[in-house]
Amino acid sequence: MPVRGVAVAVDRGGTRPTADRPGWSACVIAVAGFALCLFAGGAGFSLPWAPSLDLRLAFALDGLAVLYGLLATGVGALVFAYGTRYLTLHLEHQRRPAVERWRFWPWMTLFAVSMVGLATAQDLVLVFVFFDLTAVCSYFLIGFDRAEREARRSALMALLVTVVAAVAMLVAAVLLHAEHGTFAIPELLDRAEPSTTTTLAAALLAVAALAKSAQVPLHFWLPKAMAAPTPVSAYLHSAAMVAAGVLVLGRVHPLLARSEAVLTGLVVVGAASVVVGGVLALRRDVLKQVLAYSTISQYGYMVMLYGIGGAAANGAAAFYVLAHGIAKSALFMTAGAVTMATGEDRLSRLGGLGRRVPVLAVAAGAASATLAALPLTVGFFKDELLFAAAVERGPVTVVLAVVAATLTFAYIGRFWIGLFLGPARGSVGAASTLLVAPVVVLAAVAVLGGVVVEPFARLAEDAATVSAGEPVTMSPGYHLDARPENLMAVAAWALGGLLLVLPRLTDGLSRAFAAAGERFGPRRAYDGTLRALDRVSAAVHDREVRDLRGSIAAVLVPAGLLIGVAFVATPTAGAYMVGIVEGADWVILPLLALVVVATVVTARARVRLVVALALAVVGFALAALYALVGAPDVALVAVVVETMLTLVFVAALSRLPREDPDRFVPGDPVRRRRDVFAALLAGLAAFVALWGFLSQPAADSVSDEHLRLTPSAHGGDVVTVIVADFRGLDTLVEITVLLVAVVGVATLVRRGRLW
Repeated sequence: MPVRGVAVAVDRGGTRPTADRPGWSACVIAVAGFALCLFAGGAGFSLPWAPSLDLRLAFALDGLAVLYGLLATGVGALVFAYGTRYLTLHLEHQRRPAVERWRFWPWMTLFAVSMVGLATAQDLVLVFVFFDLTAVCSYFLIGFDRAEREARRSALMALLVTVVAAVAMLVAAVLLHAEHGTFAIPELLDRAEPSTTTTLAAALLAVAALAKSAQVPLHFWLPKAMAAPTPVSAYLHSAAMVAAGVLVLGRVHPLLARSEAVLTGLVVVGAASVVVGGVLALRRDVLKQVLAYSTISQYGYMVMLYGIGGAAANGAAAFYVLAHGIAKSALFMTAGAVTMATGEDRLSRLGGLGRRVPVLAVAAGAASATLAALPLTVGFFKDELLFAAAVERGPVTVVLAVVAATLTFAYIGRFWIGLFLGPARGSVGAASTLLVAPVVVLAAVAVLGGVVVEPFARLAEDAATVSAGEPVTMSPGYHLDARPENLMAVAAWALGGLLLVLPRLTDGLSRAFAAAGERFGPRRAYDGTLRALDRVSAAVHDREVRDLRGSIAAVLVPAGLLIGVAFVATPTAGAYMVGIVEGADWVILPLLALVVVATVVTARARVRLVVALALAVVGFALAALYALVGAPDVALVAVVVETMLTLVFVAALSRLPREDPDRFVPGDPVRRRRDVFAALLAGLAAFVALWGFLSQPAADSVSDEHLRLTPSAHGGDVVTVIVADFRGLDTLVEITVLLVAVVGVATLVRRGRLW
């Protein structure tokens, strides 16, 4: 059965499609970014961002930034060119207007910019910002087909998993700043020493990176994200978004290397991802699903290499990122071109395309050979470097590396053979040049790298030098001897070929993995957690919106509980001081007592007029306090405001219906007890927080700066200057809002619509 919304023929005669100007504009921006990364290596700048928080806009095109920047912009330019044709056909087949391109290309462009920003950022909080920005862009891109329920669910899943995990990065940044006094990554790498804080921060950074790179057990979002249009998969899910995770690992690797436990964890997670992704890819039928599980497995290689550590492993990881991005983007675009040409997206319904689309078959074959690490492709050297790093680590890592390469050879061989060899199946339309040309270009780059590997090796060296914190030298090449790397490569090809010709060897294992994942895997936990949170949210919402008291309690009670937890968890010895009552304090204390009494009367009174007058007493008493502490102008403003509000209250009360007694209806005892509990908890929390702050105010407070600048603003006291000068625009907006509200209420009252 053809894929829904996909026609069999691609380029039909008749109406001429409109040019995709947003797509080509995005392509031009990507090309400009590629040129910048290629020729501006070593450039950088640093500007204050939030000096009071020690944050800077610090960017540098170091070796790591150049590698990922070239990958994001170079592959991006080709994918964007591919997407100009693909998106046109996609919208035509779904009978959607061409204007929806404007919902697609701005997000693709912003994603490319965010990836370059992430690659060049030298401040940990700045890294977090770009890290999350890529997640936001991916949400809109995965959910581009918003009419499809699966696309919406997949977009939300990707957003939740990657953004929630990214919070760990922010927590790590705060921990490191508290320990070392800076967010700047170069300074952190210089200052951080092995410690509990360093280990915890490194683990949190690793969690955020592993979730982004779809590593076990947080891998389940990536196969679901294949609901996105193919250009999104070819860019985000092969060379950009999932690359952001290993980019972070490479950027902070000297910090990770200070904890052996974290490095061991990376090896374990990477190996698990290699096996799980590889085994599941062996039996998937949907083209993009095969490639999605392949991506999980391939990035497991890189995570495992960063866990191995050392110069050789860091160099291999950097080289692997480059080779994988080139090959996997080409294969995703191959899947899209095949689906557009045939209307099918399953291997079981395809075959024999090599004779009908030979150019695409050859180009896809080169990309597949690159991923399978065959000679005369750049991919051969990625496995050579992997094997060399594994040999340095020990026999267990050697076995893992051979298993990983074996699985890669098997599932990518199955993918290409299933598409292009065997008997012809189904009809094939004319393949658009723009759907094939980018695949050809990437395949040519992969083959060129297999012949002239030096430029790729230099890029990887420079990137690995940043990650390793020491100079890295790489010498990939063809060696016709019996060195361990060659023996491991031959073993992987032989075992991979065996799995290809005897697929039953892995059928049972793959089915068992899939069944276990469906029943016990993290996706099931994700779905259960969402359902539980939805039930809790509905229950809280039902209680919160019953009345105004409930809405207020929903804010005050959690705030009070959090302050209580902080109070219990924080040492408070010497944090609270009791001052001496003297001078004007003897007048202030009775006024405060009057405020307390008036507040209690407001809460207990049943007559509306008494409530209004008691509130006025509170306001006038506070105005007197302002006068006593040296702020007469603020006191005068408070008197005017309280007088006006009291008159408004009384006027409003006079307009209320008179058929009922002018008294409040008493509430039920349960609600009264709830209100008393909420009030006591919130009041006690506010009291504890204010007393603690006033006992030991912050040494460097923004209030000191306000006090210093007050004379320059020609104000008599700091409160007036803050309201009228420092926050003048904010005050103007507040006054405007109040004015609009007053005009609206007055209009309704005049027309008699309020009662």
